[in-house]
Amino acid sequence: MLRVLTAGESHGPELVAIMEGLPSGVPVSLDAIRADLARRKLGYGRGSRMKFEDDELNLSGGVRHGLSLGSPIALRIGNTEWPKWVEVMNPEPTELSERSRGRGAALTRPRPGHADLVGMQKYDFDEARPILERASARETAARVALGAIARSFLSELGIRLVSHTLSIGPVQVPEGAELPGPDDVDALDADPLRCFDPATSERMVAEVDAAKKDGDTLGGIVEVLAYGLPPGLGSHVHWDRRLDGKLAQALMSVQAIKGVEVGDGFETTRRRGSAAHDELFATEGGITRASDRAGGTEGGMSTGTVLRVRAGMKPIATIPHALRTVDVATGETAAAHHQRSDVCAVPASGVVAEAMVAIVLADAVLEKFGGDSIRETRRNLETYLAAIPETLKTTPASEAALLAHDLA
Repeated sequence: MLRVLTAGESHGPELVAIMEGLPSGVPVSLDAIRADLARRKLGYGRGSRMKFEDDELNLSGGVRHGLSLGSPIALRIGNTEWPKWVEVMNPEPTELSERSRGRGAALTRPRPGHADLVGMQKYDFDEARPILERASARETAARVALGAIARSFLSELGIRLVSHTLSIGPVQVPEGAELPGPDDVDALDADPLRCFDPATSERMVAEVDAAKKDGDTLGGIVEVLAYGLPPGLGSHVHWDRRLDGKLAQALMSVQAIKGVEVGDGFETTRRRGSAAHDELFATEGGITRASDRAGGTEGGMSTGTVLRVRAGMKPIATIPHALRTVDVATGETAAAHHQRSDVCAVPASGVVAEAMVAIVLADAVLEKFGGDSIRETRRNLETYLAAIPETLKTTPASEAALLAHDLA
């Protein structure tokens, strides 16, 4: 089983990430992880912090000569802004100097939509700094780094992932638009909103510009696609072993994500049963699904078709026109604290969602196939697929086969 853990605060010296349970022999490249950390900063509408805060990546253990050892992998992501926060975030009791007094002032006006107030109640703090430092989306840098390693493991087994933006505010990709494939990642990253439909992307840019002009923020929906999954990851036998349940939990754990759906999700609830499910029919290559409304899972297990899972991100709660709150030091109504923020971080949330899906799928693969080395895992996977009886084998449908089925 794969276990991951992150530690560190937004303005602390570094983030720490640990992954335990990865087999030996998996390629682990610092450059590849750095590339994903850079992708996390992409997107039209990002704030100034993305420009001046660098991620200083270091590997502390678990990798030798570019390959995993089978022991826990430990990563450190240094914060280049740490020198400005040494006094404010020092682990030792420290007297604030004049230059740090403003930065270290007590944050007694909790921001609506953030963890500030509830965290203060739960952990018995009289100001929000100890809460917002860990609740910050800065923590997702550690997840993205671990996700890059998980994706490398999956790619060794022929499983490839891609994420893209489906909507920004009210602007949506048209229904039935072409889905991106794993080879389209560079093209997606080159788009300002990581949207695969150029016309929609232009409208998204205009929507971001309008929100920025109004001093407001935007949310949206991202989709993660996984190609090459075998059937049978996850299980129907217990609630906590269902693959779709694990995916939903992982994605809902990402900061600002408020909704998750697999496949056509909520749209399927508006259909009658006769139009909601993926019918099966026989082809020369095996059993084929006539459609892909389920999005790659049935009964809590992967079907072997393309996995489609979507995550909805709420608008960022740190708004230039600060929302009303209560100053807990005085008990009076006040304007919430406003720190620099993004107008829209949806494209970056797609990269984070991709990392979380990679981690969940890597764990599901190891649960199903095990292996102390990547060669053993691959061998187990190949043996499993070869053992499926011919009468039960499934295959993706070709357009010609689907057309013939529809005509019949």
